[in-house]
Amino acid sequence: MSLWIRNGRIIDPSQKRDIVGDVFVQSGKIEAIGPNIVVPQVPGLNTIDAKGCWVTPGWIDMHTHLREPGGTHKETIRTGSESAAAGGFTSIACMANTQPVNDNSYVTSYIYQKVSSEALINVYAIGAVTKGLQGEELAEIGSMFDAGIVGLSDDGKTLMNAYLLRKAMDYSKRFDLVIISHAEDSSLKGKGVMNEGFNSARFGLRGIPRTAEDIIVARDILVAEHTNSRLHIAHASTVGSVALIREAKRRGIQVTAEVTPHHLTLTDDAVIHYDTNTKVAPPLREKRDVDALREALSDGTIDTLASDHAPHSIEDKEVEYDLAEFGMIGMETAFPLYHKLVVEGLLSINRMIEAMTIRPATILGISKGTLKVGADADITIADPSVRYTIDKQVFRSKSRNSPFDGWEVQGRVMHTIVGGKVVYDAKAGGIQ
Repeated sequence: MSLWIRNGRIIDPSQKRDIVGDVFVQSGKIEAIGPNIVVPQVPGLNTIDAKGCWVTPGWIDMHTHLREPGGTHKETIRTGSESAAAGGFTSIACMANTQPVNDNSYVTSYIYQKVSSEALINVYAIGAVTKGLQGEELAEIGSMFDAGIVGLSDDGKTLMNAYLLRKAMDYSKRFDLVIISHAEDSSLKGKGVMNEGFNSARFGLRGIPRTAEDIIVARDILVAEHTNSRLHIAHASTVGSVALIREAKRRGIQVTAEVTPHHLTLTDDAVIHYDTNTKVAPPLREKRDVDALREALSDGTIDTLASDHAPHSIEDKEVEYDLAEFGMIGMETAFPLYHKLVVEGLLSINRMIEAMTIRPATILGISKGTLKVGADADITIADPSVRYTIDKQVFRSKSRNSPFDGWEVQGRVMHTIVGGKVVYDAKAGGIQ
């Protein structure tokens, strides 16, 4: 199968390339790229006119929850991959907090079997650090690595035992696996449901202090330094976390970090209507935190953009704020929210694309995130000029827990291409 993408603005940070030109794909690989390439007239050549659009390496979301096995009423590998494709993502990594937990090779293998038969995109599994996410005993890391995991995380829970964290980091080095930290001190978080501050007092809700995050970020950085291992801070949300990560990088510690679209665009003011879709972990913070996160993303202190796509059923969310589950879906709304920062002049186009492509690929150790000749033809085409209203009723995800329904946004995914195959085409009705 051959594909000719014409006249697009090709943005590939992995090659420091930003040109107007064409991409030719053959047999699932990038065959040629540039402003004046010669394309052979092969039978069955599919052509896409990308004039006015960005043509980039396929986007990567390194932090998602697909709920399968165990939570298929919320999301499945099939529907999650469709949601990702509709959001422009060609590769995603799914966290281990399934039922049963992905803490052994049998669950890992099950996930990849489902991926091979049902997923439209590339799906990579993150294995648990501890058995059952209980923080008491290391999971079967070696056998999960053999089965294909690309990272380790107890995301959804924080590993509070520092000694066990040290052992996990020591062990992870044998396989060059990154430890992804959900940084919330559970004793300080307590029964909190939103950011601790003026608004939590005003709304009568229990607060979660910034310190709950900052303490764990500091601890994990120090343990990573002690063990000389790789650490990734998931969904950074505070001024303090940003300062700690920046200083750790200055000192040469192997730490990377991500930020979500909701922590970049919402503050805890959004909780005023008690919309449980604003209940996330870590919680929405204050404007000074948002400003710090935006600056850190722009200057590279924060490496990647990640949705933390967390589907929940209506029953999980249509309850009192205190009782609702933490989390919101995010893959289908991520790009226009990221692009909002570009439109506002707070983030460069190339830095945004870098944070969605080559940086997460490098952290996870996967051969993605580039348009180099010979690379897999995973490509995203987006029109930055299209304006539209987010409508959660048309999401491909099984869940609808998004606070962005009704938002007026700019920037739309037009095509998602995986291995040279168009899996999403906005003009042809969506999922292909």
